[in-house]
Amino acid sequence: MEFKDYYKILGVARDAGAADIKKAYRKLARKYHPDVSKEADAAARMAEVNEAHTVLSDPEKRAAYDSLGREAPHRPGQDFRPPPNWDAGFEFSDGPGAEGMDSAEFSDFFEQLFGRAAHAQRAQRGGGAQARGAGPAQQRGRDHHAGIELDLRDAYHGAQRTLTLHGARLDHAGRLINEERQLQATIPKGVRAGQLIRLSGQGGPGLGGAPAGDLFLEVRFKPDARWRAEDRDVYQSVTLAPWEAELGGAIEVQTPDGSTVQVTVPPRWRPGRKLRLKERGIPAATPGDLYLELHVALPAATTPAQQQAYRALAQAFPQFNPRHASGTQGA
Repeated sequence: MEFKDYYKILGVARDAGAADIKKAYRKLARKYHPDVSKEADAAARMAEVNEAHTVLSDPEKRAAYDSLGREAPHRPGQDFRPPPNWDAGFEFSDGPGAEGMDSAEFSDFFEQLFGRAAHAQRAQRGGGAQARGAGPAQQRGRDHHAGIELDLRDAYHGAQRTLTLHGARLDHAGRLINEERQLQATIPKGVRAGQLIRLSGQGGPGLGGAPAGDLFLEVRFKPDARWRAEDRDVYQSVTLAPWEAELGGAIEVQTPDGSTVQVTVPPRWRPGRKLRLKERGIPAATPGDLYLELHVALPAATTPAQQQAYRALAQAFPQFNPRHASGTQGA
């Protein structure tokens, strides 16, 4: 996927104000609108311009995009993938999208960046709705949403977390002003990736005395080389010594809930083997399972005695050929 330079698409500087962005958008819209343009690629160019305007005219999306752009490749056509959870901690309002556009007109690049946020919005109840029984001057505040990164262990025990959320607004001159706020959040035990935690009244302010909107926190787990979650099941990598893998036996494993358990490894390890620990995944009324994915590590031979041990091993298995197609003994 190629990185899209929205500033270049609109032909504006990176410190352009809101008025300059709007002016550039209108100029390009007159040039490429399919109803009036004679350009062969007018429809594609107009979609690209609309997409750029959608991001750069929204202070919150623009702030998040700018943070990502500092890490983006500078060579045109170079492949780009956003880092995992790149937008965690950025707060977004659930405002409307680009006028006249539907989700099918956004590029893969846009979907990778902001598609998850759009899905989170649709999972919420509608923000900004008029308060029940309120007059026309009263309007409930908009719901906000943000992604948060948690340790997987938080799902096992629950937690209290101080969160720092990054947002943005335009000042009176239309310049982008970055903001941040801190709040306390209770992480419930058993939370899963993709789950929305609702903080009542932490969204946008209401008008005319109407209540504030809510803040929805989308849970994501920090990448961790030790384990990963798939729904409520957890997969943990466990490394075996060669003799443990071949002969089997009891080993101790520290699990994501912080406890140490003893498990029995069957003899004759094979690639892809897993051990299932029932109901040791993410807690719930029906807990997930914990799957231990077994791997083998070879110890380094750094002393003469260790090197001799490897030579003795080779002598003990004269017929073993690791390059045999079956991966078993035999020439």
